[in-house]
Amino acid sequence: MKKELFGICPYVTSQKILTGKWSIYILYLLSRGPVRFNELQRRLPEEMTHATLSRQLKQLEEEGLIIRHEYEQIPPKVEYSLSEIGEKFETVLDALENWGNDYIQWLQKTKSNE
Repeated sequence: MKKELFGICPYVTSQKILTGKWSIYILYLLSRGPVRFNELQRRLPEEMTHATLSRQLKQLEEEGLIIRHEYEQIPPKVEYSLSEIGEKFETVLDALENWGNDYIQWLQKTKSNE
């Protein structure tokens, strides 16, 4: 019988929570401050359907990484922001940015040497 590592191993736990294609980028966008749904959809680099973004946001909310705040007004207004545990992900985002920039430079160097 295989051992379930979710909630035990930090790498498996992190990987399972961040399974959505755009979860890391959504967390990055929300790290810059609260964002409304339509604005979030506009900021994503590829076409994403309303249903797909909604599903991704619900997953991140269920995992406790983001907070959905619904304002009682007409027209309805909903904003998303990082939760307290989501804010702790910002150091990971910084590390990913640094590594990503290093990798981009490596790619460019590799292509120029071909």
